[in-house]
Amino acid sequence: MQAFEYKVVPAPHKGTKAKGVKGPESRFAYSIETTLNEMAAEGWEYQRAELLPSEERSGLTGSTTKWRNVLVFRRALAAEPAQAATGLSSAAPSVSTPVAAPEVTPQPARAAAPTLTATAGDPEAPEGATPVPGVGAAKMQADDGVEELSPVAGMTAALKARAKLRSSDED
Repeated sequence: MQAFEYKVVPAPHKGTKAKGVKGPESRFAYSIETTLNEMAAEGWEYQRAELLPSEERSGLTGSTTKWRNVLVFRRALAAEPAQAATGLSSAAPSVSTPVAAPEVTPQPARAAAPTLTATAGDPEAPEGATPVPGVGAAKMQADDGVEELSPVAGMTAALKARAKLRSSDED
């Protein structure tokens, strides 16, 4: 399974002037294009844009919610080379230096014991069982990181509760 690291950067707020780029929409698109290309040059893959709430201080004791646009990027974590995992040196031996083969002692054949598995966190799992991911973890491992594109109907319960809290604060 490949692991990723993520980077979140603020989305540009206004367009950037450039030669041949005219109009506010084109300048704004150019700003985003420049940001995406800079991140791609550093090895980051664009994932999505998000609009997220940010609680900020307002005055001495108050706070307000500002909505921020951010761009989400990811890149694969550098995997350890197979040689480093086995402890082999990356330097090749010179041709003039003979390398002695290690002696191998034959082991008597044993019957292979069946590997026991159990769902991770199962209190009734037998001792020594190999934990396997549960249904939720398996779903997360199969996630390709692409945002679901199905439409959201209405406000979520969390947003309704937050709106109710904000309206009671203003009264």
